[in-house]
Amino acid sequence: MDNVGIWVTVVIVIFVVGSIFGLRVNPREKALGIMRDKARKIALHPRLVAAPDWTNIPKATENRASMVAYYSVLIPEARLPLMRALVEEQKLRVVHGDEKFNDLPIALKGIYAIDMQANCVGLYWDEESDLRATQLEDIKAYLHSLAEL
Repeated sequence: MDNVGIWVTVVIVIFVVGSIFGLRVNPREKALGIMRDKARKIALHPRLVAAPDWTNIPKATENRASMVAYYSVLIPEARLPLMRALVEEQKLRVVHGDEKFNDLPIALKGIYAIDMQANCVGLYWDEESDLRATQLEDIKAYLHSLAEL
């Protein structure tokens, strides 16, 4: 009988300890949450979206698009033309829109593509490339500079 009591106690302890460790926040997820909060505080609007086909971001599966971070700024008084550009070799390559954006350098890392429409400029990027959120101010400044061109 004593063995059964010990085994029951061990199982209960393992279950409780496992539940506690399961509640622990993943450090990567915590860093992403902090970065997104910082972005909101400086008027960048982060969200996860299904990667558009024109960005050439690999699909998660054959039938399902990958989710990608989209950070944007709203410029209420702006009337921006539609523009979509891919980032290749740290330069913009316009897929649709005004060619004046072609070959513009971009010093930010992890950027897949940029789009502009109406009063919004945004970029698709790999948040994993900057978990410490060192680029957020630069992203905001770059997006505003694109809107002013």
